[in-house]
Formats: sequence, structure tokens, C-alpha cells
Amino acid sequence: MRRVRSIEIGVIIACLLFAGLSYAEQAWVRGEIRLNVRTGPGTQFRIMGVTETGDGVEILARGDNWTQIRVQDENGKSIEGWIPEGYLRPEPPPTVRLNQAEARLSQLDGELSELRKQSKTLVSQNDLLTGRDGDQQGQIKQLTMENMELKAGARYPEWITGASIFAAGMVLGAMLHRGQSRRQNTRIRL
Repeated sequence: MRRVRSIEIGVIIACLLFAGLSYAEQAWVRGEIRLNVRTGPGTQFRIMGVTETGDGVEILARGDNWTQIRVQDENGKSIEGWIPEGYLRPEPPPTVRLNQAEARLSQLDGELSELRKQSKTLVSQNDLLTGRDGDQQGQIKQLTMENMELKAGARYPEWITGASIFAAGMVLGAMLHRGQSRRQNTRIRL
């Protein structure tokens, strides 16, 4: 049981250490400068590369007056080294922000142009559909009137048939009644 707990504790500590190592703060080189990236924290260490204003870097560690960084060189290769402390800022310099803003503005202009085209297309489609809707409303009214006329016309033969049957019944009833009343008059009564 103790052995399992010590292994679990060791794994947790290892995870915490690796989590701390993998965290890298983002920063940018400030001002109009070129900094030598060195193999160690001091001027006595060999120069591995150069970083300039506007280059984005990852801060890996901070030491006494030196900062360990990771930067991409011109070929896209990742270089890890040390630069003097105090030359990094948490936000990009104004020139980089301006370039980013101009790129975003260009992108938004393109999107706006596309949205205007779509808007014109939708307006023309809406006008077309509105015209069709008016035509269809007129057709619906016309068909409704024709339907009412047909319904009234369909009832007409029923009414005529019913009235004819009623009239025939009345005539037949009158004739039967008249025939019965004549017979009574011709009878001899005692």
C-alpha cells in the first residue's frame, strides 16, 4: 500500500514538473534593436542567432539579468537561447500591431464586399418573390371566387330536385285527396 502511494506521489510530482516546463510565456522584442541570442546567460557564451524588433518569442525561463527564449530564425528553425533582460514586452510593438490591424482591415473589407454582393442578390430575390406573392394572392382570390360559384352551382340541382319532389308530392297528395272526397259524395248514405 505504501509503495503504491509513493508511486502515485512520484507521478503527480513528475506531472507538475513537466507542466511547469511546458508553460511558455509569449513576448515581443521592444524598440528598434537587434539582440544576440546566446547559448547561456552571459556575454561570454557563444552567439547562436539574432532576434529583432517585432519578433515573437517564447519565454522559457528567467535568470539573473537574462531571459531564456525560443525564437524562429529566418529559415523557420526553432532556436533556444538567452538574451539580456528588459528587452521584451508582453504586447507586440506598434509596427507589428499596425501590420496586424491592416491585415485584419483588408480581410474585413473583403468580407464587407462579399456581404454587399449577397445583400444585393437577396434584395433582388426578395423583390422577385414579392411580385410572385402578389400574383399568387390574386390567383388565390380568383380560385376562391370560382370555388364559391361552383359550390353554389353544385347545390342548385339538389335544390331543384328537392323542390320537384316536394311539388310532385303536393300534386299527388291533392289528387289523392280530391279522389277520396269525390267518392264520398257519390256514395249513398244511409
